[in-house]
Amino acid sequence: DPGGEGHERGRPVPGGVQMLTKLLKHEFRATARIMGPLYLVLLAVALGFNFSARLMDSGNFVLNMLAALVVMAYVVAITAVFIVAFILMLQRFYKNLLGDEGYIMFTLPASVHQHVWSKLIVSAVWFIATGVVVFLSVFVAAFNVSFLTDLASVFPKLFQQMTAYYAVNGTVFALELLALMLAACMSFSLQFYAALAAGHSFANHKMALSVAFFFAFQFVVQMAGAIVLVLLDEGPLHQFLLTLDFQLTGVAAVHFTMVALLLLTVLYGAIFYIVTTITLKKRLNLE
Repeated sequence: DPGGEGHERGRPVPGGVQMLTKLLKHEFRATARIMGPLYLVLLAVALGFNFSARLMDSGNFVLNMLAALVVMAYVVAITAVFIVAFILMLQRFYKNLLGDEGYIMFTLPASVHQHVWSKLIVSAVWFIATGVVVFLSVFVAAFNVSFLTDLASVFPKLFQQMTAYYAVNGTVFALELLALMLAACMSFSLQFYAALAAGHSFANHKMALSVAFFFAFQFVVQMAGAIVLVLLDEGPLHQFLLTLDFQLTGVAAVHFTMVALLLLTVLYGAIFYIVTTITLKKRLNLE
C-alpha cells in the first residue's frame, strides 16, 4: 500500500501550486479528448436540427422522417453529453485514485488535497461547460434571421432600462450565481467521491459498499435537512431569527438568498470533502 509508513498521504508538498497546476493540465488533457469531440457532435446535430425543422413542413414523407430522426438524435446528443460528463467525473476519480493507478498517483509529490482538488476543478469546469454548450446548441437549433432580429432589438431596450444601481447589482448577482454553480458542481462531485472513498476503505465488495455508503450519506443529509427545516419553522432557531427582526425586500432579499444558498452548498460540500480526504489519507485500501 503506497499510503503506508513509507508514504504519508496529504503531507505538505513543496511547490504545491505548481504540482496542482501539473495535475490540472493532465486532467484537462485526458478529459478534453472525450468532451471536446462530444461538444462538436452536439453542435453539429443542433445545426442539423435547425435545417431539419424547416423540412418538416415540406409535405414530403421521406424528408419528414429524416427530420424526425435528426430531432431524436439531438435529444439523444443532449442526454449523452450530460451522462458522459457525469460518468467521466466518476471514472477519473475511481481510476486514478482508487484503482491500479492509485499506486502510482500516491507516489507523486502531491498531497491528497491536491489530487482531490484537481478532480473537483476539472469536473466542475466540464459540468458548467456542458451547460453552456447545451445552451449554445439550443441557440443554434432555434437560430433564424427573424430570431436574430428580435434578439438584436431586445438588448438595446434592456440596456436603456438598466440604471447604474441595477447594473452593479446585476454584476454582483452574476458573480453570486457563478460561485453558486461552482460550489454546487463541486458538492455534487464530492458526495460521490466520499462514497467511493469510504467503500474502497474495505478489502472486499468495494463497489457494493460504495453504493451503500452513497445512499447512507443521502439519508443522513436528508434527515439533517428535515431537522433544520423543523427548527426554522418552530423551535429555538426560529425564535432566534425572529429576535433579529431583519426585513429584506427586493434586490437585498435576492442577494441574501443567494449568499445563504452558497453558504449551505459550501457546508454540504465541506462535509463530504472532509470524509473524502480523511478516508484517502487514513483508510484507503488499494490491495
